[in-house]
Amino acid sequence: MQTNTLHVTALGKHYGSTPVFTNVDFSVQPGEFVAIVGDSGVGKSTLLNCLAGLDEWDSGRIVQGDTDLGTLDETQRALWRRVQVGFVFQAFHVLPHLDVAQNVALPLLLLGRPDAARVQHMLDAVGLGDLGARLPQQLSGGQLQRVALARALVHRPALLLADEPTGNLDPGTAARTMDLLLAQTREQGAALVLVTHSASAAARADRVLRLTAQGMGPA
Repeated sequence: MQTNTLHVTALGKHYGSTPVFTNVDFSVQPGEFVAIVGDSGVGKSTLLNCLAGLDEWDSGRIVQGDTDLGTLDETQRALWRRVQVGFVFQAFHVLPHLDVAQNVALPLLLLGRPDAARVQHMLDAVGLGDLGARLPQQLSGGQLQRVALARALVHRPALLLADEPTGNLDPGTAARTMDLLLAQTREQGAALVLVTHSASAAARADRVLRLTAQGMGPA
């Protein structure tokens, strides 16, 4: 088994007696970009939350590298997530009372590894090198998404999860965001799982998988 490969096996999730998805099987290698598409309400965001250990699942296994998430308690999952996972949300989720550099630095601070040089490197990589002292409310939507991307990647996670990261952006900004996301994924060797309704974003993936209530398969 390749180190830090993500393996999902026979994963199932229910809300009460209602199945969200069942029999989800797929793997993602380090440096690989897999896009997940599917109808609204089929559970794509829920699947991402399961992969991050944020939601519980009812059957199957999620294994990242040598870690079986199902064997971890809530505290252990939080520690695993802090080290191994970067999450990019559609709604950015930047903290308004912190400046850009402080937002990007958060994962490193949580790990007890403050590194101003690494923060500046990530800001430079996403084209915000001169904006570290600005507050989020002084930025455009595209700039805020780049802050979120830099924050998700600053601690060099092995697993990068992105939930509609271009959904709030105009086509040109969305394309540039995807360029940055892919470049950093390849450079850092992260396994990228991206949920999207965007055909153009999915077209950039190494593989596109479609989630249905019955399972996962090629799109």
